[in-house]
Amino acid sequence: MHAMHAPALRGASLASSLKASAPRARVSRPVRSTIRADAQVIDGKAIAADVREEVRLAVAAMKEKTGGKVPGLAVVLVGDRKDSETYVRSKKKACEEAGIQSFGTDLPGDATEDEVLAVVQAYNADPDVHGILVQLPMPDHIDEERVLGAIDYEKDVDGFHPLNIGRLSQRGREPLFVPCTPRGCIELLERTGVPIAGKEAVVVGRSNVVGTPAALLLQRRDATVTIVHSKTPNSEEIVRRADIVIAACGRMEMVKGSWIKPGAAVIDVGINAKDDPSKKHGYRLVGDADYEECSKVAGYITPVPGGVGPMTIAILLQNTLEGATRAYGLK
Repeated sequence: MHAMHAPALRGASLASSLKASAPRARVSRPVRSTIRADAQVIDGKAIAADVREEVRLAVAAMKEKTGGKVPGLAVVLVGDRKDSETYVRSKKKACEEAGIQSFGTDLPGDATEDEVLAVVQAYNADPDVHGILVQLPMPDHIDEERVLGAIDYEKDVDGFHPLNIGRLSQRGREPLFVPCTPRGCIELLERTGVPIAGKEAVVVGRSNVVGTPAALLLQRRDATVTIVHSKTPNSEEIVRRADIVIAACGRMEMVKGSWIKPGAAVIDVGINAKDDPSKKHGYRLVGDADYEECSKVAGYITPVPGGVGPMTIAILLQNTLEGATRAYGLK
């Protein structure tokens, strides 16, 4: 997961996410879902596969139209965390499958902040790079905010630059990029046909990475939005009003079935390791919502794994495509 502390973890088109979305062929197929208990399970893997195929087709069209130019994504990795290395490999593989050129710089764990900044500045100046991603977390001696702030906002595919977040928060203004995981959440809702406008939505969690931008995206789509956080005294009561719940609090199975309004849509961003002796590694992955309970009440729900997770890299590819589309002056 990029720009998140690792590990962390059809309807409407991606063009609805941003007015500046790149043109591309759409994958036309029915919504894939399975039925379990009373909830329709939103298949994030299938939807992400559709997004990635749309990107692949658009990249091929771009290459033909521009005489060989394609989007480029640069990933900067500092240190040798195995989980971060795994995430970086998966991003490079996804780029290759989509026809996106992949750039990468791996720095040792004792690299100085200035050395990291120099790499970022070099990618800022490279016209073949349209997206820059710095894998988090970085070693403690490096100021992550300073490094992320050094990324050119026109290449900020994670969508965390103050200019992009600021534009996202204001009506009538369009960010160049929207954070990948929150945008993926909205895509899951829209492509499944879950209405957002006029509905009450509650985001559980207020992180800069997911909670806050997810709330802003829901508000942009005319939902009435409430954020529930650690200081909210009546969280259960507030969540129970919601037609849409985005669980992104980082607390294992915090959102219970009793919290959910019958028929509501539950998008679970969390990924937590829960002890389970029956599993090979002694644990299984669960979300921030209690799936067993919530699936019996909700109308729609994302599983963990296989829900929001696959969407993050798919949207990263889409953001990179959009960056290249602007850079090449295409519409």
